[in-house]
Amino acid sequence: MLNYLYRLQYSRSECEKTSKSEGKQTAPALLCFHFSHKAPKYGFRLLSMASEPNELPANNPGLHATPDEATKSYFMQQTMFRIKDPKASLDFYSRVLGMSLLKRLDFPEMKFSLYFLGYEDPASAPTNPTDRTVWTFGQKATIELTHNWGTESDPEFKGYHNGNSEPRGFGHIGVTVDDTYKACERFERLGVEFVKKPDDGKMKGIAFIKDPDGYWVEIFDLKTIGSITGVAS
Repeated sequence: MLNYLYRLQYSRSECEKTSKSEGKQTAPALLCFHFSHKAPKYGFRLLSMASEPNELPANNPGLHATPDEATKSYFMQQTMFRIKDPKASLDFYSRVLGMSLLKRLDFPEMKFSLYFLGYEDPASAPTNPTDRTVWTFGQKATIELTHNWGTESDPEFKGYHNGNSEPRGFGHIGVTVDDTYKACERFERLGVEFVKKPDDGKMKGIAFIKDPDGYWVEIFDLKTIGSITGVAS
């Protein structure tokens, strides 16, 4: 076959020119090979090896490109944390992170309470308790704080695993802010514990803070997240 190699092209412009002359539209070429046998009937071309988005199913085994129609109405509604002391946790998520308490559910027989918080305006919630519960479960991206009664005053209670020490599992939730640096200056004034400040480490511009139970919260802004993650392939 090498005896009949006519041309090897690395030029993007030449590849695009060849494609257009044949009435074909190809993806932008990163590398183009053009082979041609002297006998036309044996000729062939590999016009482009285009960069494909990482998110294509072909690059992600197990991924289904089109979700099942039955899941069309599904959405991510809540993430649940077990907490030791609701007073400390409610203070952190409302005063420090600015969330609102959307709904509280108490279960006296089982001795636990659930606190649902998020960034929705609670003034828009129905006044009827049952309707408010339904409304709360219809909001996206809320957190559910689960308090088992008595842990806040139990000297033997050692707290919950936050997922970031061995054995590692759960990592963190993320909160978008207007300006990461200004937000972190405020967090410092409020005495918030940091895992990572914006300029720590190699990835500048994002931060991690801890809630009262040691769960991590990632802090980032939309102005810089694109450039911060630009090193990813």
